[in-house]
Amino acid sequence: MKKGLLAVIMVLSALAAAAQESQEVYSFLRLPVSAHVAALGGDNITLTDDDATLIFHNPALISGVSDKTLNLNFMTYMDGSVTASASFVKAYQERATWGVSAQYMDYGKMKQTSVSNEDLGTFAARDIALAGSFAYLLANRLSGGITARFITSHIASYNSAAVAVDLGLNYADEDRGWSLSAVAKNLGGQIKAYEDDFERIPLDLQLGVMKRLIGSPLRLSATLSRLNNWDQGFIKRVAVGAYLLLGENIYVAAGYNFRRASEMKISDGDGESNHGAGLSLGAGLQLERFKLHVAYAKYHVSASSLLINVSFAL
Repeated sequence: MKKGLLAVIMVLSALAAAAQESQEVYSFLRLPVSAHVAALGGDNITLTDDDATLIFHNPALISGVSDKTLNLNFMTYMDGSVTASASFVKAYQERATWGVSAQYMDYGKMKQTSVSNEDLGTFAARDIALAGSFAYLLANRLSGGITARFITSHIASYNSAAVAVDLGLNYADEDRGWSLSAVAKNLGGQIKAYEDDFERIPLDLQLGVMKRLIGSPLRLSATLSRLNNWDQGFIKRVAVGAYLLLGENIYVAAGYNFRRASEMKISDGDGESNHGAGLSLGAGLQLERFKLHVAYAKYHVSASSLLINVSFAL
């Protein structure tokens, strides 16, 4: 077991070292899949609800998901683009849980021209990620998880492939209302480049905390992302959120992502404005077997996005 784990770590380290300092690829992996997470600022790794979409954000969190839960997701993005995903989570014995998931992004048709601006028709681009996850209750309040992911991308006649691993931990103290998590996302690299140069995949080290105010239906969260890259200031790593329960089955949530608000500023007649980017809103219905989550946010300067999750325990 130890030898196998060491071999995996060595392979992932070699892949990461082989990646050149070039433009990052597979950026679709940075988009939130969970509407619950999206509503809390787009980066959250500490939610401990019975929500199968958390498999995409912290594999340790599927320990709290109901047995045999099927989940389907859809998000509107830029005009002409479609992004969808799905997952299935299954409990195994008393402490283990496994799951499978898939993500798909189709960027639609784009005009293709030559260097002399000659019209060559159109081309398509799409990204796909397939993954398997495993989580285990290491102690009564501590769970760990791992996701192994295969990624492929097609742009016109070019294609590439990569392998990556997510590692996650979560400590949840329900009596005191605390949830603490640490996640390393997309450890790995390309195994096939579009051309000759291998490119970076979106490695992301995250820390998060969520606190339920005792005697109150309100939870507050804060998540630090991209801790592996300190090119920018601290505040751009922060996403904060507030989550309010309305009765036993309904919640509303809001969040703010400081990085998104900064990166999406554009100039207009009155100076620079992010036109509401960074702010996110959402709500959800959580019944025993059926769950519906909806969130609204902006992930691109050209359009707003609506993210919808539907889950059902079979």
